[in-house]
Amino acid sequence: MSWFLVAAGGALGALSRYAIDRAVTAYMGPNVLGIFLINIIGSFLLGIFVTAYDAHDWPMSTRLLIAVGFFGSYTTFSTLTVASVQLAQGGDMARAALNIMGSIAVGLVAAFAGILVGRAL
Repeated sequence: MSWFLVAAGGALGALSRYAIDRAVTAYMGPNVLGIFLINIIGSFLLGIFVTAYDAHDWPMSTRLLIAVGFFGSYTTFSTLTVASVQLAQGGDMARAALNIMGSIAVGLVAAFAGILVGRAL
């Protein structure tokens, strides 16, 4: 059952990531902003979830479905790094560095904010 929960959450996370990235691309054109937003939103929401999970008596299946499955698939560290390398290889070192450093810095702030919100629930 654990494998199924992780797979189901992963499928939903991947579909959500794809839909958000496509929507941002359709609205703003091809860029790395979609992946950036996905990682920040994911950091924030995962922070809320793990804090709420720790404060409640929820079953492990909930954590497997949401934290491991959904957010494990929704956030996209590998896409972030590849997109940054591609920017650097294309000569845009400033955007590559901003993408990496901004994602990490703002992601940390989002995770911290999510934990604070989770504690307040």
